Amino acid sequence: MAQTASLEILDGTPVVAGTAYGPVVWPGERPTYDVGGHPEVPESDRGAHQQRFADAAATVATRLRDRASASSGAAAEVLVATAALAEDRGWIGAANAAIGAGAPAEAAAIAATEKFTAMFTKLGGLMAERVTDLEDVRDRVLAVLTDTPEPGVPQPDRPSVLLADDLAPADTAGLDPAVIVALVTRLGGPTSHTAIIARQLGIPCIVAVSGLRAVSSGVPVLVDGSAGTLTVAPDETDARELVERSARRAAEVAGWRGPGRTADGRSVAVLANVADGVSARAAVGHPVEGVGLFRTELAFLDRAQAPSVEEQTSLYREVIDAFGDRKVVIRTLDAGSDKPLGFVAQPAEANPALGVRGNRIVVSHPDIRTAQLDAIAAAARESGTSPWVMAPMIAGPADAAEFAAEVRARGLVAGVMIEIPSAAILADAVLAEVDFVSIGTNDLTQYTMAADRMSAELAALTDPWQPAVLRLIEMIGSAGIRAEKPVGVCGEAAADPLLACVLVGMGVTSLSSAPAASAAVGARLAQVDLDQCRAAADAALASSDPVAARTAAAAVLDSGPSAP
Repeated sequence: MAQTASLEILDGTPVVAGTAYGPVVWPGERPTYDVGGHPEVPESDRGAHQQRFADAAATVATRLRDRASASSGAAAEVLVATAALAEDRGWIGAANAAIGAGAPAEAAAIAATEKFTAMFTKLGGLMAERVTDLEDVRDRVLAVLTDTPEPGVPQPDRPSVLLADDLAPADTAGLDPAVIVALVTRLGGPTSHTAIIARQLGIPCIVAVSGLRAVSSGVPVLVDGSAGTLTVAPDETDARELVERSARRAAEVAGWRGPGRTADGRSVAVLANVADGVSARAAVGHPVEGVGLFRTELAFLDRAQAPSVEEQTSLYREVIDAFGDRKVVIRTLDAGSDKPLGFVAQPAEANPALGVRGNRIVVSHPDIRTAQLDAIAAAARESGTSPWVMAPMIAGPADAAEFAAEVRARGLVAGVMIEIPSAAILADAVLAEVDFVSIGTNDLTQYTMAADRMSAELAALTDPWQPAVLRLIEMIGSAGIRAEKPVGVCGEAAADPLLACVLVGMGVTSLSSAPAASAAVGARLAQVDLDQCRAAADAALASSDPVAARTAAAAVLDSGPSAP
């Protein structure tokens, strides 16, 4: 916490740029239940309590799926995954066991959740990310069991700033940007579900802010999503002037219509991340040149049986048709024990982030990828297009060559994700096997820094401005230049306008992010030339920490285009 004059300023990790001012609102209290305040349930009534619990869990799952169907993109994906948690067999089994031992349904929900959150926390990585989700499911089930309102974010009667320890995906996905003008959390990291959905909504966001609990509801605050600061009780006139200035910049950005290119004419494709036909059709309304990441998980999650080739073909056609003859890059299934498939028996893993996920599922379940590639090929034939296809979790050239052979056999353009440091180090050899690569900066950062991306304590380590991460990206970009093949970025780093310029300076040829971020990225690129981008990249690479890297890059890029 810093002190400037009489102002109290809290520092955090910037996620979404922009300035907002308004009174603080906090989420309502979660439901409570006195576990020890109820007698043991008679054996004759335990079956009824098990049914009550099952009905409540089913009700919560249905409500979450309904909200998912009204959402799109990342919001829909996380809501579907959260609905699956409400019907998880292990969690329900643990609750039924507790009821069988005499606990009422409400206490059983709490006991089962405590068991699984302890396990998820111990496992760490992507599994720890599910703790907030499961606790949210528990609270919603308790609300149904006790006939009280479901927990959630309040709907204030004027534009307000939402502060929270953390937010469950179901809460973040339902935010109204017209009412909640900024989001600040005490926990979370720059690649958490909360951060990703905030980018999709386009509202200023800061995470990992210590001391946040001391700020009371109703207190006016100023949020600077670019600097990562929250100012408590600022001068209202000054705050509103800063907001107006930010709004003018946003209006200028909103006028950008593409295509992506630097001030000296170097083309840089500005693309969208989508998850289904709904999000693809919404993305078309933004100044994007196509799709750089089509996450296909929604076709597979929350299903008892694998989707047929025909079902998948229809889903892929929705995205392809939305963009016509424009570029569409499809990522094959990225699931594993962290995002379990209902139709695949996968053993629990000690560390799912380093386990059987992504393309690695092919070893034990090759039919999943075969059917998916067949469906993509069918969608391509029907639409008369040639989508690009890439696989996640590729460790090196052997993986890349095997995948590329399968893709090319179907007449498609073959690429891979680079998100494992080994693939970055061997980028020349990987690029020799494929037609393009796309860098997933979220996982590349997590794996490079050995830091759980959900840890607020480690948020500085999971910052994509980490010089070690930038060094790996520069290696990949240089390999792409040598091979004369495209190198994209489809992680959350591509949504940062300043970092986007640095990435271009490293040889990146396309940037794919939440559609809401596309105009800001494109407008920033249009203000600088390629030499500036290269100089900014050099300055960032010469820095020893992410804050210094940001500052050094900004100093270069804010100096204006290089003289001819």
